[in-house]
Amino acid sequence: MSAQTTHPGEISLAKLLATLTATLHPQTYVFAVVACESQLPPFSEVEMFFREAKAEGITVITTQEYAGSHGLEYSFPCRKITLDVTSSLDAVGFIAVVATRLAAAGMGVNPVSGFYHDHLFIPLGKEEEAFRVIAELAEEKRQESQNAPSIT
Repeated sequence: MSAQTTHPGEISLAKLLATLTATLHPQTYVFAVVACESQLPPFSEVEMFFREAKAEGITVITTQEYAGSHGLEYSFPCRKITLDVTSSLDAVGFIAVVATRLAAAGMGVNPVSGFYHDHLFIPLGKEEEAFRVIAELAEEKRQESQNAPSIT
């Protein structure tokens, strides 16, 4: 029998967006694929592993430095932005709203959800613009929540 844990994160979309802050990580990351487990980088060098369907390989997000020095073919040099709010895995629409806002600014994003936080992999060189878009979105939602009529 397995234990199930209640997730501690926020589920309210309005609250998540109104309290949104973010952290930019200094490394440049890349997406690579390896054919088999024996080729995987050590766990300490990887941000994410994901087993693709149909034996296409294993997607690895690692630093560009690691991939280059170990001969991994890679794509999508990017920066990682961690959304500092603790979102519930059951929160509906949070990443969709953020990704849609970034898309409206002409920016692709590869989101990854962890147990506590969501992470956005933003094209290299677009990180400052992404931060601006995220800050504007959060400020807009804070203003909306402050101006919302209270129900008594």
